[in-house]
Amino acid sequence: MGIVICTGICSYGMSGKLFHAPFLHAHPGYELSAIVERHNHDSKERYPEAKLYRSVEELCADTGLQLIVVNTPTHLHYEQAKLVLQSGKHLVIEKPFSTTVKEAEELTALAEKNKLFISVYQNRRYDGDYRAVKEVLQQGLLGELREVEIRYDRYRPTFGGKPHKEGNMPGAGIIYDLSPHLVDQAIQLFGFPRAMFADVWKMRDDVTAPDYFEILFYYNKLRVRLKATCIARESTYAYTLHGMKGSFLQQRSDMQEQQLLAGVKPSLESWCAAPSAPDGLLHTEINGEAVRKETTSSPGNYMGYYDDVYKALTGQGANPVPAADGIKNMRIIEAALQSVKERRVIELS
Repeated sequence: MGIVICTGICSYGMSGKLFHAPFLHAHPGYELSAIVERHNHDSKERYPEAKLYRSVEELCADTGLQLIVVNTPTHLHYEQAKLVLQSGKHLVIEKPFSTTVKEAEELTALAEKNKLFISVYQNRRYDGDYRAVKEVLQQGLLGELREVEIRYDRYRPTFGGKPHKEGNMPGAGIIYDLSPHLVDQAIQLFGFPRAMFADVWKMRDDVTAPDYFEILFYYNKLRVRLKATCIARESTYAYTLHGMKGSFLQQRSDMQEQQLLAGVKPSLESWCAAPSAPDGLLHTEINGEAVRKETTSSPGNYMGYYDDVYKALTGQGANPVPAADGIKNMRIIEAALQSVKERRVIELS
């Protein structure tokens, strides 16, 4: 590929092990040069050639690095992203961008001042199930849309043991953990809403942070509902779309995370199998005839994100998830919390 981008990762927890290190190691345009582990040395077993640092400060001081991935807990994003940018490195940052709009805007301004690149890691844009929804919409198979629901359901009825996820910390709670995926997809598909209403709630007794949300986006002729819960032992369709001509229902069926957990190595080519059974249902009208059929999504590939970042950094393409997208996401989170506090619809400019 010619240019090789030397890259470091700020953490080797679950996201580092699954979503970042395997892809940076497998992509020919990157060198996985350094990994931060504060106490352990697990990364050395799989990536012996990568330097092992004990702090983000040490990582940022490595003059050989050109790109750093901030994949630490949300409450650390602002501080560590600022270190990365001040050290002159390009930045990939996990969602959500930060804990506030103000912090995200400050980081964006710092990057622009130093002529550095920021991309917000939104891997769910590269899920096979989401791609199936995009394809149906691009083909215009449903007519003019009127109602959409996007869900992200889990079954975790008790505290998972991570205070930064479910405790009393800035950026904790499902509104910061899962809404960035759903909000990002809704904005990608339908644009930024004109107004919104939200319900953010804590349903489990042994957690501190909210573990349920429902957000309603208002468009001129469309309503989009985003929902997530932690007590769905039986899940429903993740995507439900109703238009004037037809409906499309799509399960959350992408298997990349499960395959990565099983140790499958990703690649630029298709590496994750398609669902073994139909995962969607299309009921519409094509050429004047009613059509009702089951559909099967194609495999997704998170490598697409890092390939798009590589192309952007080497002048071959656009930033796949620019900082502006991350700021929009933070605006929605802040508006959702305002809606809950004031118990009203929030107008969005």
